[in-house]
Amino acid sequence: MTGEVSPVSDPGQLSARGELRASHSDRDRVVEMLRVAAGDGRLTPAELDERLEVALNARTYSELAGLTTDLPAWPDAAGPALPVAIGEAKELVRIDCGSGSARRDGQWIVPQRMEIRVRSGGVKLDLTRAVITSPTLEVDADVRSGSLVLVTRPGIVVDADDVAVRSGSVGVKAHRDANAPVILRVLITGKVASGSLRARPPRRTLLQWLLRRPSAYA
Repeated sequence: MTGEVSPVSDPGQLSARGELRASHSDRDRVVEMLRVAAGDGRLTPAELDERLEVALNARTYSELAGLTTDLPAWPDAAGPALPVAIGEAKELVRIDCGSGSARRDGQWIVPQRMEIRVRSGGVKLDLTRAVITSPTLEVDADVRSGSLVLVTRPGIVVDADDVAVRSGSVGVKAHRDANAPVILRVLITGKVASGSLRARPPRRTLLQWLLRRPSAYA
């Protein structure tokens, strides 16, 4: 279609677009900015919940612009300033968890491949704020009697069809926003013995649960 509008790369440019229709990626950028601002202490939990609801239902750029006018602009369109360079993403990351726990969250750099061994502990990969540098993430999982959990956001598709299940369980919960553009495909192989493997959206906050609202990325 001629005259197509390209996605906004900077939330600070939203007000200039006025009443033009916003895309899924535009809403996702503002949602991510709000979550980061809340994590930095710039927004209270109540303010975050209120703004997230508006952002997820916004139809135009002007609606989104009002949510970020009192927040610092991101220096990069892909996300907030990072403590490490994008080029430092590893090709392979190995996690070997015995009876303890291991997690990756915040602005961690997603590698191309991961080998995860869980015997009786727990491993959690939170991808909601992760920096994605390649279109796929291959995960070779060996879960004995512990748990492996992946927390996703819209645009992240998890495929665990090739995981062999013995006496454990595997579950993948998709997001409601099925039309979000795919930004990462997580391909999981390996086996689950008597443990569990789960991929899911973030859990709702207490306020969201009380008000029957979906989570920010439900």
